[in-house]
Amino acid sequence: MGAPSSSAVTPLTARAHAFVDDLERPRLSAEDRHHLARVVRLRPGDPVTVSDGAGHWRAARLGAGPDLEAAGDTVADPRPAPPITVAFAVVKGERPELTVQKLTELGIDRLIPFVAERGVVRWDATKTDRQARRLADIARHAAMQCRRTWLPEIDRVRTFAEVAGLPGAALADLAGGAPSLRHPTVLVGPEGGWAPSEQAAGLPRVRIGANVLRAETAAITVGALLSALRADLVQEAATSGHHV
Repeated sequence: MGAPSSSAVTPLTARAHAFVDDLERPRLSAEDRHHLARVVRLRPGDPVTVSDGAGHWRAARLGAGPDLEAAGDTVADPRPAPPITVAFAVVKGERPELTVQKLTELGIDRLIPFVAERGVVRWDATKTDRQARRLADIARHAAMQCRRTWLPEIDRVRTFAEVAGLPGAALADLAGGAPSLRHPTVLVGPEGGWAPSEQAAGLPRVRIGANVLRAETAAITVGALLSALRADLVQEAATSGHHV
């Protein structure tokens, strides 16, 4: 696997980016072919990039049908480190879908919906399956739009105990300290706040702002802060350990 030259087409410079099952014989799904042709308005021969969702990608050219013409070697992008996880309490309506879309755009590696004690939403088995497929589909399309080569992992809905037991987990809380990559997994509760039993779990706490935020805003803010820290766009606060 090689590295692209400075003049080569990359996921960030191509006209479009898509995911395929086989990079050796790249073939678009019917939905993606329609999107590129009808929405993005690409024509046969236009440059695109395709990825397997596990960090590997290559340049290609759009064909007249679903098959693509490979136009470069396969490139392997390293997985961003450390991996970042945002676990968010399930809330009403389409807000979980918005949360997954924006966290995918921000580069979060693992997204986990969970049931909080004060949350008012409870998904039954049928809805859990349907939502899992829906959220995975939203993440895939968001990853195409923002040109990711690593698809995020989208968990099925979990319990609070399950997400609280993840390595490096911390609670988003107004009483916490500054975000830190020492806590790369952050749990975001419902708008009703954390229940006493959840507060008693003994997890560190991180503060993500001075105001009470809507659940989806809080989750997206957590993702933006952790992504900025990992990309060295901002520096960790020297006092971040004082409150956690």
